[in-house]
Amino acid sequence: MSSACSIRVRGVVQGVGFRPFVFRLARANTLAGWVLNGEEGVEIFLEGADQGLKAFVQALRTEPPSAAQITNIDVTASTPLGCNDFTIRESKRNERPSVRISPDLPVCEDCLRELFDPDNKRYFYPYINCTNCGPRYTVILGLPYDRSNTTMKSWPLDEYCAAEYSDPGNRRFHAQPVACPKCGPDYHLEAGDKVVRGNERSVRSVVEMLRAGKILAVKGLGGYHLACNARNGDAVQALRNRKYRKEKPFALMAKNLAVARELVCVSAETEALLTSAGRPIVIAPAKMKLLGVAPDNHELGVMLPYTPLHHLLFAAGAPDTLVMTSANRSSEPIAFDDVEARHRLSGIADAFLIGERPIARRVDDSIARAGVFGPTVLRRARGYAPSAVAVFPSKRPILAVGADLKNTITLVVHGQAFVSQHIGDLEHFQSFQAFRQTIEDLVSMYEVRWDEMLVVHDCHPQSASAALAATLLSPETRSVQHHRAHLASVLAERSEWKKRVVGVSFDGTGYGDDGTIWGGEVFVGSLSGGFERVAHLRRALLAGGDAAAHHPVQAAAGFLAQLDGLPDVTSAPFAFPSRYQSAMELVRRGVRTFTTSSMGRLFDAAAALLGFTRETSFEGQAAMWLEQLARSSRYAEPYPFPFTGGELDFRPLLTNLAHDRLRGRHPSECARAFQRGIAQGLLTAVTALCRANKIDTIVLSGGVFQNELLLEDIKTVVDSTPFQVWTNHAVPANDGGVSLGQAALASFGRFDSVAAVSSTETISL
Repeated sequence: MSSACSIRVRGVVQGVGFRPFVFRLARANTLAGWVLNGEEGVEIFLEGADQGLKAFVQALRTEPPSAAQITNIDVTASTPLGCNDFTIRESKRNERPSVRISPDLPVCEDCLRELFDPDNKRYFYPYINCTNCGPRYTVILGLPYDRSNTTMKSWPLDEYCAAEYSDPGNRRFHAQPVACPKCGPDYHLEAGDKVVRGNERSVRSVVEMLRAGKILAVKGLGGYHLACNARNGDAVQALRNRKYRKEKPFALMAKNLAVARELVCVSAETEALLTSAGRPIVIAPAKMKLLGVAPDNHELGVMLPYTPLHHLLFAAGAPDTLVMTSANRSSEPIAFDDVEARHRLSGIADAFLIGERPIARRVDDSIARAGVFGPTVLRRARGYAPSAVAVFPSKRPILAVGADLKNTITLVVHGQAFVSQHIGDLEHFQSFQAFRQTIEDLVSMYEVRWDEMLVVHDCHPQSASAALAATLLSPETRSVQHHRAHLASVLAERSEWKKRVVGVSFDGTGYGDDGTIWGGEVFVGSLSGGFERVAHLRRALLAGGDAAAHHPVQAAAGFLAQLDGLPDVTSAPFAFPSRYQSAMELVRRGVRTFTTSSMGRLFDAAAALLGFTRETSFEGQAAMWLEQLARSSRYAEPYPFPFTGGELDFRPLLTNLAHDRLRGRHPSECARAFQRGIAQGLLTAVTALCRANKIDTIVLSGGVFQNELLLEDIKTVVDSTPFQVWTNHAVPANDGGVSLGQAALASFGRFDSVAAVSSTETISL
């Protein structure tokens, strides 16, 4: 007697070889029926013996494809239909799709073996892939995930590829981007008027140029990279000059794990990140200096090859360590269109290695580290986006447009929160265009109707993201306060809706409830109940608004103005430039000054006292410099950072720091004492708040908590207490996680009403 059941599988189950897996599993258990891609995942109908059905469901739960991420399996009894065989049916389209799109996957070992097998038809073919690896998000044009909805639709399969695609026993069974040199796209090299065609010839020409110290624009999965020999200091400096990237570290690609171990300290946790399916750039302590790669930094960002092309370059003799940085001029988004790349990278790249397969959307490399509180993402993009990172109780469609810096967006469909790839800083025109396109892209892909969508944005009235939100066709647009969104992102990752926490949100800039610049805030509350601000960094005046974020001495003026007995910081050993005196005059007169509780600006003030008196060349540079300086000192007694009257008082911190420097104490020891003071003082404050509110959990978020040494110091202190600390893991602690927090608070109706600011105190962030 035959039995039957219907199964619906949700999660990342399209584009990861799931239907072929189901096909083979059904055949192995002598079951009939069908499988297809639906809007919410994979749908399966089975009929056969009870024993076979039970074995199928068990294997489905325990042995899915490695790239699949199953979130839910629903099994319901059905009536047998008399099926005689098991088939893969055409995808079904009835309602709005809510399936999770697979991120791009690194090339698998099976494909690599074929890639370097001279007898294989795909020998040296840069676009080799199968159901277990290759492009996904960067080639998908729409859902469901079928070849006709990818950028491979222009290349019909030849007889050889079609046979593999149709063979249930082949790992390319229903692999949508499958191709070979006969029927698929190719690469070619453009160097001035010279064009080199043929995959192998163009790759070998690129290798010759890299070894000769040239800079190459190389088309990858989500855009172009600028590549050069990382061990050639002249080539690295030339890239810096042409790209207008003064000091920000470059990412490296190591030939293999052995080379990565020569470059950085590879712990078990670091290795797990390096070799994970996401293949991010992993930040780790450096073991060697590479001239010009990471100035003033004791760490390097390293990734391993993840496309067939990368492996071909190294196999053909490319230097074993390459600078592999996003192809753009400083602060612009990554170039991904061929015409755009030729135009924008002209004058930077000596030649272009161009692939014919179009890129559906620009996606940068992700950045991660094996942090003291667990692995954390600093930039969420290729290999991670656009996976859902949370499931909310609310089923209303929500679009959260994020922050203006390190922007991402979050789209909530059927309660699933899909977080986009890193977009960038919206003050740049190209990034703002990418921001707009990403919104259109995700909303269109998931077929969300604007007339039923809630749009949420930052509460700053002049933010670019809020301005765009106001132009969208949604019937309801609401605001969420920046620092509450940071904390909400941590709780959303963990699906902790009602958990009460003491939350610390430390960053550079965010618009506060009272219209001032926040950035050193402490809250008590929960996602569902909201967060009440209970403490903050002592307020200071910020001279000149935005410019203070680029000039540490300017940021320092308002903080130092509150110190008694401050040494003359315009003299040795401080030697502040004239900009400081101009800023101090603004503070004294109260002209063009803004009230702030920013922890980021406090770090800038400390960096200025320690010797960073020049203009920064990238966001957060002074604080990073301070952290690296502190790392070179093994231990220092913490400076006092008292908590009184709901305020964390910075004055003893900076006073002790200034006088120690005047007495000749080494800057690294002062930096260490400053950071340990922050950790000790903060933990004293938040543990007191935990006890007062009967709370056992501390949440840390915001860009300041990308400072790994600060987190190490916090862990040292908190380990001796009964409290636990939660930090971000799935989304960045920086503003790249704000959109998730906005969406989470919006799902519980937790919006903000902020004070208006007078025209003389208008803040441009």
